[in-house]
Amino acid sequence: MTAMIPSKIYYPSGDGEPVAETFDHLYVILITIEVLRLYLQDIQACVLGNQFLYYEEGNSGKRCAPDVMVSFEVKPGGRDNYKIWEEGAIPSVVFEMTSRGTREKDNVEKRNLYAQIGIEEYWQFDPKGEWISEQLRGFRLVDGQYIPILNSISTALGLRLVI
Repeated sequence: MTAMIPSKIYYPSGDGEPVAETFDHLYVILITIEVLRLYLQDIQACVLGNQFLYYEEGNSGKRCAPDVMVSFEVKPGGRDNYKIWEEGAIPSVVFEMTSRGTREKDNVEKRNLYAQIGIEEYWQFDPKGEWISEQLRGFRLVDGQYIPILNSISTALGLRLVI
């Protein structure tokens, strides 16, 4: 009889892909991270950008990399990746800096995935105004489905979001 020794699962922190599609998208990601980090500095919250979010323990392929995510009741500061089961919290808010080239994935695939994970709010920002006429739109999770946020108020963050 041979004993099976469980192998340690490797959770990568990078994929070699660029952080953003354009300089404008990169700039918006960095500014959003910094503004949220400063706004939330006095509470137990973590703001991360373009880092792997692992949502199924034991399966390193079950990951996504939101442009910006905010988790509450989690130790602030950077980390190489975010594993929901280790952090003990699902991110409350996710932002995707979207474009004509990523709109299909952002509006269908990511929107469905974030709802499935249980992320309370999902925001899309189109810095170039290529496909979202109002440039910024949000969705709130209600009964497992995202519904539009009509007043630009993030209840999760306690902020009215404006361009």
